[in-house]
Amino acid sequence: MKMYTLIGTDGKPYQSEQKGTFGGNKQGKIYGGFDCPSANYYIARGQYVKNRVFFADELTAILAGYQPCARCMKERYPLWKQAKNQAPGDRKHALEIYRSLCGY
Repeated sequence: MKMYTLIGTDGKPYQSEQKGTFGGNKQGKIYGGFDCPSANYYIARGQYVKNRVFFADELTAILAGYQPCARCMKERYPLWKQAKNQAPGDRKHALEIYRSLCGY
């Protein structure tokens, strides 16, 4: 059986039988879809692969401290900007606001 390494809500990797539904960059703390043009651009050049992580779902990515990609998460990114403006300089609080704005 194929196992996948995903990132949990605590930001730590774990093994899962289920493939993730979102990818991310652990260095930039950004998550997005597998079809993200920006991520795929960097992956094709080998620059992104060592920092690539995967999440079971969007809520897990948010709870792990990741923000949406501006390029592929066009519906979510304005909510992230709104949350950041409501909690300037406090990423943790901004993520809480963002999660609420997303309906989680």
